[in-house]
Amino acid sequence: MKKSDFYYELPQELIAQEPIEPRDHSRMLVLDRKTGKMQDSHFYNLVDYLNPGDCLILNDSRVLPARLYGVRKDTGSVVEILLLNPKGKNRWEVLAGPGKKAKPGKRLVFGEGLMEAEVLDILDEGNRLLEFYFDESQGTFYNFLERIGEMPLPHYITKRLENTERYQTVYSRQPGSAAAPTAGLHFTPELLSNIRDKGVGIGFVTLHVGLGTFRPVKAENIEEHKMHSEHYELPSETADLINETKRKGGRVIAVGTTSCRTIESVGLTDGIVKPCEGWTNIFIYPGFKFSVMDGLITNFHLPESTLIMLVSAFAGYENTMAAYDHAVKEKYRFYSFGDSMLIL
Repeated sequence: MKKSDFYYELPQELIAQEPIEPRDHSRMLVLDRKTGKMQDSHFYNLVDYLNPGDCLILNDSRVLPARLYGVRKDTGSVVEILLLNPKGKNRWEVLAGPGKKAKPGKRLVFGEGLMEAEVLDILDEGNRLLEFYFDESQGTFYNFLERIGEMPLPHYITKRLENTERYQTVYSRQPGSAAAPTAGLHFTPELLSNIRDKGVGIGFVTLHVGLGTFRPVKAENIEEHKMHSEHYELPSETADLINETKRKGGRVIAVGTTSCRTIESVGLTDGIVKPCEGWTNIFIYPGFKFSVMDGLITNFHLPESTLIMLVSAFAGYENTMAAYDHAVKEKYRFYSFGDSMLIL
């Protein structure tokens, strides 16, 4: 298929600039992937579409305040970096701008001296490898990051976010992502409690979202696109929940494309999963054979992105594009702080 097959027109005013309150009051488009039938609802009604014996799989990764502004130690010129992937103790792959100011051997200073970093190498696509230095008797790298880092909101969100916790899920607990697993932003503790009370299992995986997921697809033939690797972990209790749900005939519903990519990366042909951790660069597009997932909760994604391609692989291309057309006409809110879609 071609990249252009996944293009759609989106009016600028439909790009959500701030999260809705309360979290679960976002709209929810329910799509039957077998019939193509659609129903307009709200996220607080999610429990009505779940059955006892189903399970939800959520990504508990927490977004790092991964944007840092510093200066070059020798010249004082400003440098901006964005943390991408950990590469060992206090070592990170980062985006650096301007790149010419972040040459190997150069020292960068952040937070008026609270933390420094040395540029060790230039990696693929111009990314940098940095090693950070700080007073470890005063806290961990993540402690310092909380003090001097900024939340890396997507470029299409131009309004300042006053409460940065609104770019975290209520169940986030494992720091490591450069962007939020946004399908989970709609959940409240009360809604999760109601879901459990109905007899629906809830399991957690961790996939630290890297910016590679959001990189534009440049190749017109989508099969030529290469995904960047992201680190994941599927614990034993979640593997047991998935396998037991499958054994009893329940549905495994992934919350977000990140949860989907995690369980489909480790799923065997019979749908059985085993506890594991590692790196995945799985690219899911139409023609992919799903072995684990029976349902998906997701937001509305950018045109021609790998994420809308994943949705099309699961819901069907025609169904997906019809759903997006419906969402535009009905003025749903799009992207990270936008509305949701439930595909069953």
